[in-house]
Amino acid sequence: MRELKVLTNTFASMGGDPEVFDDTHIAHMAANGHRVLSHRDVPGVKIQAEETSEAIISTITVARGMHIQFPIHLCIGIIEPRGIQRIQTQLIVEEDASVGFLAHCLFPNVESGEHRMEAVIEIQPGARVKYLESHYQGPYGGMTVVPQALVKVGRAARYVSDFNLTTGRVGKLAIDYVIQVEEDAVAELTAKVFGRGNDEITIKEKIELNGENAKGLIKTRVAVEHEAKAELTGIMEAHAKGTRGHVDCREIVKDHAVASAVPIVKVTHPLAKVTHEAAIGAVDQKELETLMAHGLDPEQATELIVSGMLQ
Repeated sequence: MRELKVLTNTFASMGGDPEVFDDTHIAHMAANGHRVLSHRDVPGVKIQAEETSEAIISTITVARGMHIQFPIHLCIGIIEPRGIQRIQTQLIVEEDASVGFLAHCLFPNVESGEHRMEAVIEIQPGARVKYLESHYQGPYGGMTVVPQALVKVGRAARYVSDFNLTTGRVGKLAIDYVIQVEEDAVAELTAKVFGRGNDEITIKEKIELNGENAKGLIKTRVAVEHEAKAELTGIMEAHAKGTRGHVDCREIVKDHAVASAVPIVKVTHPLAKVTHEAAIGAVDQKELETLMAHGLDPEQATELIVSGMLQ
């Protein structure tokens, strides 16, 4: 109970409502390290979780045609100053179902730790999934976080994902996602990260538009300051008639930080189209001067501009 309390208190400090874990209408799973602290099924949602010494192995299934009213809450993390967490998960959203996920990865006290997530997400034809993931990795910069996912978006299905790590330190982050999109389906990926100190950020996201009229968007927003480093790679491949894709990377650099962005586009069908844009630079001087004219000092103005981009 103490472990769950620490996680839910951190969840509340980030603006969440801890009462969702007591609400019998809301499916959830909470875990500390390799211990499952709590989980609940609701009609249409089945959560299976197995503890091992090396990982938590879970399967979440949303039944065919079910429209889940409340998002499934996933609250996972490490509450001790040191620890390792590995999550192996399979998410299956069956045909014509719709569901949202609110995933909170919380490491409030970790001075040295590692979190690895390996996910396979199967979104069957006509299904709709919105996956929102927020991280808080504490003030120490000692976390290493490695999320890997393979997402299969079936015919006429839709997958929307939003990754957010803008509060506290990052430590080391290495995202590696591959999304495979079939006929008439849509995939949208957004990532927002703020690196400080000596944080290291690596984001690699790939969308494969394999079916006719499939659509994809990769949108990345990163700010780095002090000595932080960021390397972004957005890959969009279009392999069928009528496919449309876009890669949009923007980074703000302060102090001695270093950032790079590599958009990669590949088209193998004459009736497909992919576009990209990347921008890296300091805070816009005109925006800075405008805010300072309204009474903000340079540091406040810069923080407001960075916060605006990360919104």
